[in-house]
Amino acid sequence: MAKEIKKTAQRKNTPGRKPVKSAGRGFKRGEEASAVSKNSRCPYSKKCGACQMIDTPYNKQLNLKHGKVAKLLEPYTKLASFIGMEEPEHYRCKVHAVFTHDKKGRPLSGIYKEGSHEVVPVESCLLEDKKADAIIATIRNLLPSFKIKTYDEDNGYGLLRHVLIRIGKYTGEIMVVIVTVSPIFPSKNNFVKALLKEHPEITTIVLNVNDKQTSMVLGDKEKPMYGPGFIYDTCCGMKFKISPKSFYQVNPVQTELLYKTAIDMAELSGKETVLDCYCGVGTIGIIMSPHVKEVISVELNKDAVKDAILNAKINEVKNITVYQNDATRFMQQMADSGDKVDIVFMDPPRAGSTPEFISSMINLSPKKIVYISCSPDSLARDLGLIIKGGYKVKKAVPVDMFPFTRGVETVVLLARTT
Repeated sequence: MAKEIKKTAQRKNTPGRKPVKSAGRGFKRGEEASAVSKNSRCPYSKKCGACQMIDTPYNKQLNLKHGKVAKLLEPYTKLASFIGMEEPEHYRCKVHAVFTHDKKGRPLSGIYKEGSHEVVPVESCLLEDKKADAIIATIRNLLPSFKIKTYDEDNGYGLLRHVLIRIGKYTGEIMVVIVTVSPIFPSKNNFVKALLKEHPEITTIVLNVNDKQTSMVLGDKEKPMYGPGFIYDTCCGMKFKISPKSFYQVNPVQTELLYKTAIDMAELSGKETVLDCYCGVGTIGIIMSPHVKEVISVELNKDAVKDAILNAKINEVKNITVYQNDATRFMQQMADSGDKVDIVFMDPPRAGSTPEFISSMINLSPKKIVYISCSPDSLARDLGLIIKGGYKVKKAVPVDMFPFTRGVETVVLLARTT
């Protein structure tokens, strides 16, 4: 790699993508979830379903996950050892709490039971940042004195639906997003003062309005109640703006290792032109920019594109261009125009890529492909198509982004054989 990076210690299926089983479903029931034992270290594990391996020793979790991924990728390559966490608890720096109430109208907060809209009340979580849990508890305790009712999905009454906390792991900045069904928030200023009195470390508080019958957490309208309405965090030495709707990995410690692994794997010389597909807010393209000649980033979501352009400007990156476009169409247009890239970085959603995307990428004919996957099942399916297009898997490294869960991220390097 041209310049060493300093090491510091979510998605729906997309139309047109073939559905695959979610990662980790292949675990045997007894192996996957000793978490359902009577004496579970998490009192919510039976009802919640989010931390399927909460009572499985961490090394055993890694072994189970490694076995699952290794079996799927066996036709293509031998899987490298897992990159795990030194401290695998309380890693989530994005925390979402659903607000509801009991039969007496007393406010409750928690998470949806896996695969349902049933709320499991949760006081604290072994996966979530402790400070985020404390802020949520304070908000819950403030509601009665301000006569703020929680939302009832059945009858549509109540004001408060959700609270979203985002924490900058390395900057210490904290954003609190309060999601309501109305832009009118009673005693707003006094509520903010009361919350800040308990938690002066909060950087910004945002009121988000979601008045639709939807499973989406955030609505389209939002306004800062305190502070600028966003926070910053750093990743691999680069600074990134995080807004309420920004996609930003929830485990910042492992994110640095994930991106460092992907960039190291590409063996960059500083002369490459790199295409970053599904670029989101531009994180990996901006991080790799000092190590290549040029980065071309493509993202369909217009809000993410705005954030990516701003993030490039914040970091004074001059050799990156961000396009709002469908990555499949963009690559095909490049191939038709005779344009070339040396490496394609792809980080698709959980459903994986599409045959059309892979076909366009093969037509573009990069020398190398770095595939960052959050689903081993869709990864294995896509690798079969890429290999048929004249590529060979050189290396595959699993990264544990989500300890105590089924989730696995895998970085794969492919090289053109013709």
